[in-house]
Amino acid sequence: MADDVHAQPVPEKAPCPTAPAQTLAPSAMEAMPRPASAESPRRPDLMEPAAGLAMSGGPCPSCASSGTAEPADDHAGPVVGLVPPHVYAIGRIEARFPRLSVEKEFAQVVGRSDSAGQTDAQLLQSVLSEHRYLARMMCWVLLVREIETYILLPGDPVDLRLLVDAIRPDPGPLDLDVVIGRRGPVAPPDMCNGLTVPLVAVDQIYSFDRESFRRSIPKPDAMSDEQFAAVSAQVLDLILQVADNAGTTDDHRALNYLAMRYPEIYVRTARAFAEDFSLSGVDVRRSPLGGARTVVDCIFTYTSRRAGFTEKAAVSVDVTDELPFLVNRLSTYYDRFSTQ
Repeated sequence: MADDVHAQPVPEKAPCPTAPAQTLAPSAMEAMPRPASAESPRRPDLMEPAAGLAMSGGPCPSCASSGTAEPADDHAGPVVGLVPPHVYAIGRIEARFPRLSVEKEFAQVVGRSDSAGQTDAQLLQSVLSEHRYLARMMCWVLLVREIETYILLPGDPVDLRLLVDAIRPDPGPLDLDVVIGRRGPVAPPDMCNGLTVPLVAVDQIYSFDRESFRRSIPKPDAMSDEQFAAVSAQVLDLILQVADNAGTTDDHRALNYLAMRYPEIYVRTARAFAEDFSLSGVDVRRSPLGGARTVVDCIFTYTSRRAGFTEKAAVSVDVTDELPFLVNRLSTYYDRFSTQ
């Protein structure tokens, strides 16, 4: 006789206890951080240029993977490196008021100082030198050929003095400022009174005028001071006018470096003028001998005023890093001809 199969009753699943809703006490709610007001935009901290100028576009190298990786986009553009482009620019630095409140504060400081007999430039330079908090609030703009090109951020608080010193008490049209640094993103409109140009974290600034720069160049014995002054001015103007030089491409950085740090190009051009040649062109080409580094040849072309033939001289510059340096000195250059 078959045994009866008695089904065991299945116990019912107990419902999960629901956690009571937690409520925050009024004191805890007051301690919670409130969102920043849109009426007072935050000015980028001058102490954090590297963080503000980091280029995005790739994954965070220090972030650990927390889950399934996102599939790669086959149509995505090239990933931008984390190293920002280098800048070696020649122009003129101006201090501007970023907001109306800073301008009013400046006016109050001027009202309490003895400004009789000072020009506007002298007053600006003296006030910013004595009141560093105003210098930190100012917007520092680099103009290249009188065009607003960059907003400058000092990489170190000590470098703020270099910006203040760039404001001459007696400015002139021949004043020059050389800015070396790293270019970042475009500034937001609320940072510098609506000016939207790229930011530059400044590492070095040289300020001088053309006359003092000319006196620092060794003059050939066979040339008078007046003749050499005209030669140096023409070479400097030609370099500054090449392709609206903003000092960001390898070509421009190499030319600007030579114009400021290699006086031999002025001596060679003066000698060419004495031999009845004219400076007819400046060209920059990538050197095939650079290998893993970026080396360019800066070629200066001189044309005979009588016969019309040309002579060329070239100098090699390494522009791999932020600070360019000389690889080969200026020497005669010969065009390469293809054997095919």
